[in-house]
Amino acid sequence: MRVGVIGTLVWDVIHGRAPNAVAVQEWGGITYSLGALDAALSDEWQIVPIMKVGEDLAVHANQFLHTLEHLAPDAALVEVPYPNHRVELRYFADERRTEVLTGRIPGWNWLALKPLIDAAKLDAIFVNFLSGWELDLATAQALRRHFRGPLYADLHMLVMAVQPDGLRVPKPLSDVREWCGCFDFLQGNEDEIRMMAPDSMALAATAMHAGASCLFVTLGKRGAVYFAAPGFDRLSDLATTRTGSGSGAVRTALVPGQAVTSPGDPTGCGDVWGATQFSRLLAGDSLDQAIHAANRAAARNVEHRGATGLADHLRGKLSAT
Repeated sequence: MRVGVIGTLVWDVIHGRAPNAVAVQEWGGITYSLGALDAALSDEWQIVPIMKVGEDLAVHANQFLHTLEHLAPDAALVEVPYPNHRVELRYFADERRTEVLTGRIPGWNWLALKPLIDAAKLDAIFVNFLSGWELDLATAQALRRHFRGPLYADLHMLVMAVQPDGLRVPKPLSDVREWCGCFDFLQGNEDEIRMMAPDSMALAATAMHAGASCLFVTLGKRGAVYFAAPGFDRLSDLATTRTGSGSGAVRTALVPGQAVTSPGDPTGCGDVWGATQFSRLLAGDSLDQAIHAANRAAARNVEHRGATGLADHLRGKLSAT
């Protein structure tokens, strides 16, 4: 079984993660999702990255990929003649930060993406919008029409704009219903949800009407809220919920987060949460089981700095650093 991963490899420079500490440089972006997938996927699944990398970091990126135990043997990045994405993060609170982006690797169009999707022979696709332009709406709609396996999207930077100086700022999302119709599972944090709808309940109603099966709203230390379409409890229910033939009401609940006992690094927690949750759904877990696993993984991520070694840390093979 093969899960495709669409996202962006980012080199992070992080300031203020610990008081009086020097800036730290390390892999970020999709590498947190890749580490979490590697830790949480069951043994029959392989990871197939479908992503571009700038020529300046291509060797380094491939070295990182080959630390993943679940990496497909035929996995390959698409090297492009652009500087890779780099982000400077400055934390001013535990869960608040500014981000300044440099590098502008273009996203996919359907003409370029379709041959890769076909050749990869995928059973599921995980999308994390980490530049915000990995897919435009037309490409995402074409992907949905063409690919009938489970599709998960962390909407993330889809609701952020980049100012001329590289600073990322929130922007309202246009065509919200159309975007929701491209994916079975949608994830966003509270700030991101507000760029799409007045509140999470309103967005859930829009998403379900467009054909999505679940909306997940991550709440940091407080855990996550989910909204599930009538009849959805595990991946085998997709055939029912996609057609709208499930019976009953939309189900929602708050699943409290797992306590973090000491200050740490919140970078990548949402990415780890989504990748873990989708991995466990792919393994056959129920919605409740998958969300509890995601909460545990996100809490454990706080104890580890950076994506290097993250998969082993999430498996419990390494002590907290």
